[in-house]
Amino acid sequence: MSTIASTPETYTEPSTAADPPQTTAPGIFRLRNFRLLWAGEAISLLGDQFYMVALPWLVLQLTGDPLAVGVVLAIGGIPRALFMLVGGAITDRFSPRTTMLVSNGVRLALTGALAALIFTGLVQLWMIYLFALAFGLADAFFFPAQSAIIPRLVPQQHLQTANAAIQGTAQLSMFAGPVLAGGLIALMAGGAAETAASGSLEGTAFAFALDALTFAVSVLTLWAIRMDDKVTTQSMETDSDSVLASIRSGLRHAWDDRSMRATFILIAVGNFLVSGALTVGIPVLADTRFPEGAAAFGILMSAFGGGSLLGTLLAMGLPQPPARWLGGVLGVTWSGMGVGIAALGLVAVTLPAAAVLLVTGVAIGYVQILFITWLQKRTPDQMMGRVMSLMMFASIGLQPISEAVTGAVARVDPALLFVGGGILMTAITLVALISPALRNMGDMPEPAAVSSQA
Repeated sequence: MSTIASTPETYTEPSTAADPPQTTAPGIFRLRNFRLLWAGEAISLLGDQFYMVALPWLVLQLTGDPLAVGVVLAIGGIPRALFMLVGGAITDRFSPRTTMLVSNGVRLALTGALAALIFTGLVQLWMIYLFALAFGLADAFFFPAQSAIIPRLVPQQHLQTANAAIQGTAQLSMFAGPVLAGGLIALMAGGAAETAASGSLEGTAFAFALDALTFAVSVLTLWAIRMDDKVTTQSMETDSDSVLASIRSGLRHAWDDRSMRATFILIAVGNFLVSGALTVGIPVLADTRFPEGAAAFGILMSAFGGGSLLGTLLAMGLPQPPARWLGGVLGVTWSGMGVGIAALGLVAVTLPAAAVLLVTGVAIGYVQILFITWLQKRTPDQMMGRVMSLMMFASIGLQPISEAVTGAVARVDPALLFVGGGILMTAITLVALISPALRNMGDMPEPAAVSSQA
């Protein structure tokens, strides 16, 4: 297998004397390639929120069954989880831009086709199953490439700000997108909980059509990005191993780093307990507990997105915790998220529920920036795609199972879903803080652990 002895240059757009030396937002937006990436992703991320609201709502209107929502989301999550590591290995071998282009092209075709099926009244549940399966597969290749392309577009001194700009834009889209999508669906349905036969699916059709349009914009901006072919070629030639061998080396790298291993395990457990509650439980609450229906769903998701945006801004504005405190800060924040999820199961009014999700979003947004920055600083460039894919696998690898279990639990008692999952997450996180690997995660690993592979 190859070693990580030589690190290829990743930033491909030459800086100029006018570029400010500090890590500032104006500095990264002076770079043409990053501007194109940010603009395309900002529009596409907004469309993603229309998708996130429209898909579960479509299934609920067709079936009225929370379990069906969980199954559809799980079907989409299975290929995303299974092929995420393959996507990371492919990203390390080939151009992240090419991987993103192909993935967005596929998702453009899928969302456009689903919108057409809904408009024509031909949509059926089995079609949604196939759609979710194909969409999840395309996601598996897109997300590692998206994380790996940023170091190729911006210089080192702007990396943290560039990550924060992309993440902050994602959180802003989570704030604005769901309320727009929920409002659109409710408006098209006349503000009432009508059935598909009465035409209430028109709003979901428009939501999917708008998502397809945003994918088209992202394809155009990615096409306009110009990356140095020599850098791409060098990246391809540094590792001639098979894809499976590349995946194994990435897994070994993460496993040998005790702090990285402990953190990934904690993230996987936490996301298993709460991800299903957010993706399946919230639309069920909106449909069964809150009188506003789809509008309440949009308000709740927007509150969560607004809190995540605020947490991202706090991470940008506040000084980074000392290295020796980093594990404790992340652990306490994770446990606080569990308390918020548990409280959500006890709230019966839309606005207080939105306030709980706002605070929970702040915690998630703050932790996300700290963790991504820590992970990127700890990872060699040639491993970036694989380590980022491992991070995403830890985040969403168990999500299909979580969503399926969530749908079954929500069918019995939605309150139990939130209270039980939140309490378990808080307890497990507090116990995990006993581990030195988590408490000392701010310490950098030994050089041999960073630079060697079997």
